[in-house]
Formats: sequence, structure tokens, C-alpha cells
Amino acid sequence: MPSVMIRKGDGNELLFYIAKKDQEDPIETVETDTEEAWGGLVTLTDGSEWYIDPISPRPTFPTTLRFKRA
Repeated sequence: MPSVMIRKGDGNELLFYIAKKDQEDPIETVETDTEEAWGGLVTLTDGSEWYIDPISPRPTFPTTLRFKRA
């Protein structure tokens, strides 16, 4: 389960960064994205999918979280 930093990009999109792979991709979709909760299945623009149990309340970005490959 790698540690992933999620931050807002210039266009206010969320960016998903894995330091060990030096990989940064925009997040395309998040299964649960409300003020009450954030997480579930996360799909990146490169097509890869990652999973995190939904976090309540929604975290503030930037933040570092631990994800699993879906």
C-alpha cells in the first residue's frame, strides 16, 4: 500500500502522486466525492485504478493517504 500525495493542480483538478514511482496523474473519477465523505475507487487519467476506504469527513488537500491497487 503506497503512500500517495493528493493535491490540487493549476486547473483545480486533483493530482495523484506516488513518490516511489515518481508518477503523477490527474484523477479522472472518485467513487465517493461529497462534503461528508471522500474515497472508494479512484480512477486516474492513465486508466489505472486505486482504492481507499471512504474517509469521513472529506480531507483537505494537499494530503497524504495510503491506497491499494484496485
